[in-house]
Amino acid sequence: MDTMTLWHITPWEFAALAAAALLVGFSKTAVSGANTVSLAIFAAVLPARASTGVLLPILIVGDVLAVLTYRRHAHWPTLWRLFPAVAAGVVVGTVFLLRADDEMVRTSIGAILLLMAGVTVWRRHKAEAAEAAEAAETAEVAGAAEVGEAAGPDEEPDAVATRTQARSYGVLGGFTTMVANAGGPVMSMYLLSAGFRKLGFLGTSAFFFLIVNVSKVPFSVGLGLIDGHSLLLDAALAAFVLPGALIGKWAVDRINQRLFERLVIAATVLGGAQLLLR
Repeated sequence: MDTMTLWHITPWEFAALAAAALLVGFSKTAVSGANTVSLAIFAAVLPARASTGVLLPILIVGDVLAVLTYRRHAHWPTLWRLFPAVAAGVVVGTVFLLRADDEMVRTSIGAILLLMAGVTVWRRHKAEAAEAAEAAETAEVAGAAEVGEAAGPDEEPDAVATRTQARSYGVLGGFTTMVANAGGPVMSMYLLSAGFRKLGFLGTSAFFFLIVNVSKVPFSVGLGLIDGHSLLLDAALAAFVLPGALIGKWAVDRINQRLFERLVIAATVLGGAQLLLR
């Protein structure tokens, strides 16, 4: 890869990259997975294959800020359950990048973005259905209590199903994060399906992505996606991650989540379609 092409960007293109870096910080402390918009911006401004290497250190800066903010809320048993499958997915993604040209990577990123948007929509629909069912069950239990009936105990979770889920999500998350730095929606869906509340969700995902993204650095260097030129561009962009993280920390309890997710989904779909049609 001729990394000198990374310097041939206009002030407007740098402004777009800076906004994407700010959004990375925001997503790490507020809405995990929202950085798929950043991915689309980086892939649109830079060569698609090179963009994954430039974005990775920016993501690591955001991960460090997220860990410092939510480090007390991580659930390590969940992390240890995920890591082996994620490692397998990262290896598969590395082999793919080793064989793929820029056009194939750009098409793959676009397809992954559209897939992740679909996954996010499905996750939201499932969560809303679960909330409605829980509300109905609560009302039913309250009615039963009035006539002297008792609710039965909760069922124990299926350990085999949990392991199967972890392996499936882990491999897909490892592949998508290696190829396109787009593992956020996959892991978000897994953590939400596991019943994590907001702080536990943010703390667990913070440590997960810090460890996974740092482990990807040697692979990216070996593929020629990270070098001295790309790191200098990262150094210029990293300054925008901190204010994004501070905004996210301030907004996490104030943001209208539903509206923001709709905007993120729309931007992700547009970004993915733009990459597929380039």
